[in-house]
Amino acid sequence: MELKLLGPVEARPGTEPVPLGGTKIHTVLAALLLNHGSLVSDSQLSTALWGCRPPTTRSAQIYTYASRLRKHLGPEVDLVRLAQGYLIRIGSARLDLDDFQRGARLGREALDQHRYYDASTHLRSALALWQGPALANVTEHLAERERPSLEEARLVALEHRIEADLALGRHRELVPELTGLTGEHPLRERLRAQLMAALYRCDRQADALGVFHTGRLTLADELGVDPGPVLTGTYQAILRRTLVPDAQPAAAGVTVPRQSRPVPAMLPPQPADFAGRGDELQRIRLTFTAQRGRAGTVLLTGMPGIGKSTLAVRAAHDCREDFPDGQLYADLRRPDGSPRSPWEVLSLFLRALGVAPPDSADLDELVGLYRTHTAGKRLLVILDRAVGGHQITPLLPSDPGIGVIVTSRTHLAAVSGGTVLTVPLLTDAEALDFLGALAGPERIRENPEATRTIIEACAGLPLALRISGMRLAVHAHWSTSRLARRLSVPQTRLEELSFGELDVEQRLLSSLMGVSPQARQALPRLTAIPTPRFPAEAAALVLGAAEGPTERLLDDLVEARLLEVSTPHRPQYSFHELVRLFALTLPGPAMSVRSVA
Repeated sequence: MELKLLGPVEARPGTEPVPLGGTKIHTVLAALLLNHGSLVSDSQLSTALWGCRPPTTRSAQIYTYASRLRKHLGPEVDLVRLAQGYLIRIGSARLDLDDFQRGARLGREALDQHRYYDASTHLRSALALWQGPALANVTEHLAERERPSLEEARLVALEHRIEADLALGRHRELVPELTGLTGEHPLRERLRAQLMAALYRCDRQADALGVFHTGRLTLADELGVDPGPVLTGTYQAILRRTLVPDAQPAAAGVTVPRQSRPVPAMLPPQPADFAGRGDELQRIRLTFTAQRGRAGTVLLTGMPGIGKSTLAVRAAHDCREDFPDGQLYADLRRPDGSPRSPWEVLSLFLRALGVAPPDSADLDELVGLYRTHTAGKRLLVILDRAVGGHQITPLLPSDPGIGVIVTSRTHLAAVSGGTVLTVPLLTDAEALDFLGALAGPERIRENPEATRTIIEACAGLPLALRISGMRLAVHAHWSTSRLARRLSVPQTRLEELSFGELDVEQRLLSSLMGVSPQARQALPRLTAIPTPRFPAEAAALVLGAAEGPTERLLDDLVEARLLEVSTPHRPQYSFHELVRLFALTLPGPAMSVRSVA
């Protein structure tokens, strides 16, 4: 899904825009996208739609527009009702404004570092996203408020791109463009100074000085002011013949080939509704900064639905400034859950690094290219939802300055020597904050007992809490007590913990499919053990097997995060409450046995 604001407001699931309707619904979409990840109140939407004279039916109309948007945008974009407003989360969808701002930032950073080729490339790509005046099909109320700042950002990026192109010696091509721009924006002194510099470098000194005098008269007539330091300084440099006559190749980055390649920025958007995890974020940051010159590797592991991917993305955003050469990200599973091949991921990474992988290259050749083109760089690599060591090993860079975050349900020998963090369940306080971020703090405070029941039913699992919070947000007419009643029935709890593509039972099932057939058959039978924690011999009695093979089955289930293990004196195994409920739904009737101490 492509979402567009830099021109007509559009949502494009494919090549054609979704037929949303008239100006009003485009205005609601634009107002939400301009603040995506943040709550937009009803009063803000009302002002955007009708200014200071809203109709008496404004609330009903806003609700109708939001409902129509939700229907047209589909499941890829989340539009939820929170408190007295709406929140849109664009997920994996692309928003042209985000891409523009990212490209403009990377271009400015490259310009400050005198990497002029990189700067021009980033800024040209960013400016190419504009398809006319921003917010072209919204109400005048929203356009008057938001369009000036967007247009200013475009002009600043344009000035930066022209500065980079001047440094690269492209003055002859710039003269016609700058002549038109100074006619459109006669009061922008920087554009006028750039036109003067381009003309001077084309041996047109008289024309350059004429541009200055025209600008001086325009400023005096329109604003009653004299030219500022940028325009005056360029004028004086031309008179003194001290203006640099042409680009210097070394300054343009021509002698350093790797600087001419793009800086990858592949991170997904930062999660808007994030709670807790302060200790884990600090440990990840310390791993990357503890030893100068060596970034290190972090493996995030934990049970299904614990929030490993969300934590990895949040940590990566927090650490971006420590990795100025960019960020590489890959989800190592396809939408159907099957693993992506290392060849496929390496090809993706190489293209992001500006390297065209040969179609005929084998895996070893791609690994060599990848490690060659990441050597000496300060990159952050996120390998999300890893399946096993065979998938991870080719994707690990060899340079010690590259930071790596891997997420996986299992411990991976391929990342031995790195920092292993087992992501814990959320505490009750963190769960309360998380629910509040999703459904609104006022909503979850209206009935503390019901909220407590919801939190207990979710048992600290972020996926379950997310589903509960989103169901409350979408169903504005529901009370917290209604959801609490539905979750309080153990036999149907997993059915309630489902929302769109989010489904606790399906997440647990995908983990179960990764264990041996014997372990799959054993899991429901283990629910017959009456104690919360049990040793291997209790499991052996239930399964009718010897203790050695039983321990191997238990280890298989622990590795898949379907059982937990603790070792106060000897290993004791236990179920997470939602895993126990899931196991009870599986074929294989449980057997009642005595506890074995």
